[in-house]
Amino acid sequence: MKKVILFAAVGAFALSMTSCTKDYTCTCEAFGVTSSVDYNGLDNSEAETLEASCTANGICTWSEQ
Repeated sequence: MKKVILFAAVGAFALSMTSCTKDYTCTCEAFGVTSSVDYNGLDNSEAETLEASCTANGICTWSEQ
């Protein structure tokens, strides 16, 4: 029984150490010209930072792919 609990604890720890990554796009439109940049494999912290810089000027939108 102790081995099962130990295995479950190690498994839970391993899962908590891996972060989910997602892909995002920053799309800007000005004077009829649209430009977009893809960001692949971002974790939550990176995505939040880049979203803030993407949307700071008010002409760009941030979306999850």
